[in-house]
Amino acid sequence: MKVVLFCGGYGMRMRGGSPTDAPKPMQMVGPRPLIWHVMRYYAHFGHNEFVLCLGYGAHHIKDFFLHYSETASNDFILRGGRVELLSTDIADWSISFVQTGLDSPIGERLRRVRDYLEGEEVFLANYADVLTDAPLPDMIERFTESDAGASMMVVPPQSSFHCVEMDEGGRVGSITAVSELPLWENGGYFVLRQDIFDHIPENGDLVADGCGELAKRGRLLAYPYRGFWKPTDTLKERAALDEAYARGERPWALWEQAKPRARTA
Repeated sequence: MKVVLFCGGYGMRMRGGSPTDAPKPMQMVGPRPLIWHVMRYYAHFGHNEFVLCLGYGAHHIKDFFLHYSETASNDFILRGGRVELLSTDIADWSISFVQTGLDSPIGERLRRVRDYLEGEEVFLANYADVLTDAPLPDMIERFTESDAGASMMVVPPQSSFHCVEMDEGGRVGSITAVSELPLWENGGYFVLRQDIFDHIPENGDLVADGCGELAKRGRLLAYPYRGFWKPTDTLKERAALDEAYARGERPWALWEQAKPRARTA
């Protein structure tokens, strides 16, 4: 299945308001940017055809892949001036780079790459800034066995705040952590059918418009997941993932379990 990645937003909370920084998907976790980790996740499950919805900072993403160095994240042997890679990252990937506008909403970005999805009855989509170890094949199977037009992974609220229940006099009856409430939030991993396009108007939103309309029709499927799921909306969250990577705590890096294979660069 093809994978659509939305990587054209400004990401102001991540960039601290600086107009000169790279877009959020290009922020680093270990030796590679966020978008690379997301793409490796999909490729691990055999989905290695990507459509990148570009916008702000597109040149950063293009340059990264145009000048990609396999030796930065793979072991290798240097013999007689020739590099023998013990594993590879992107050798079998197909990546379409599509400019979808600087200020386009997510739904409009998806509309603008529709031609690149011709013949794909079911395809995948992602915000390119959230890491997880969720079982993607199970997510896809549940969706394809249903008649839903869209599926989104949902996760427990990540906020550390507490909700307070009180009476009219201000007396508190209970205090509950938001994460313990019977609520779920959008996890950013989508499985979609072509009819999602029937419900996204021009300059519309994928979730509010497309998924919202399918929900009204009983055709939106949720995939609840309580395992590892980490967003990178802020510098603090990205730094925490980077520190975890340095410690060797990489539950999202499922591909690291693969056996190395020799290849001459």
